[in-house]
Amino acid sequence: MTISDATLLDRIERFYDAVPRAAARAEDFGPLTLFVRKDPGFAYYARPTVDGCAEVGAAEVARVRARQRELGVPESFEWVAETAPALRAAVEADGLPVNEHPLMVLDGDGPAPGGDPDGIEVRIVPAGDPLLAAAIAVPRLAFGEPGTGVGSAGPAELADATAEAARDGSVARLTARIDAGLSAVAVAVDADGTVLCSGQHQWVDEVAELVGIGTLPAARRRGLARAVTACLAADARARGVRTVFLSASDDAVARVYGSVGFRRIATALIAEPH
Repeated sequence: MTISDATLLDRIERFYDAVPRAAARAEDFGPLTLFVRKDPGFAYYARPTVDGCAEVGAAEVARVRARQRELGVPESFEWVAETAPALRAAVEADGLPVNEHPLMVLDGDGPAPGGDPDGIEVRIVPAGDPLLAAAIAVPRLAFGEPGTGVGSAGPAELADATAEAARDGSVARLTARIDAGLSAVAVAVDADGTVLCSGQHQWVDEVAELVGIGTLPAARRRGLARAVTACLAADARARGVRTVFLSASDDAVARVYGSVGFRRIATALIAEPH
């Protein structure tokens, strides 16, 4: 059965509202909901209230930003342009720049796992796996050098970033999510055990989002991200997920995901101060 894009977007909206609630409290600001993390870690954002009024003005945005400043958290908003069309103008009127990201869903089962690049093993890593720190570190380096071209960060930078991930509590937080059945992590590992690419998916009921897929910049252009994406999509499907989606960083990256079965259906927007 073919599912309409409107149904897919409704599922994604409900997913976006549900995911932060595992680690954050929700503060009600009428047409906006501010998620505030209960414990140290990733800082959440404000987004449109599910089933709320799509109309929101600069005054509501200003109220949320004032609360974020009071809490000492980033003045950040995330939403889907097509489901909250009024929010962009309100955010920009309050002085926040807005960044666009292609929102894409996986048609069918997606790319078949296997056929990994020569000398590379791609697999899901369990909680407690010693590769988790590197799996966290690789996307940090990848997003520090955005784009799809081969970059400069390599094994030396990876060693430093892995040590930092082991120190800053990231491994413990990710381990807790894996143990709770909230996230899964995939890695592409070369013959000497170096993590060259990694990513995660997180799911609620029958919807999963692929997040944080990144390749060590010096190891790009080898099909590693495609292999990790295929592994994550297969794992999500095996867990009974029907809707798999992601937000690409830009149009060039979106073309890579398009080559493995993802289709753009909307635009994800992120607003935050420079």
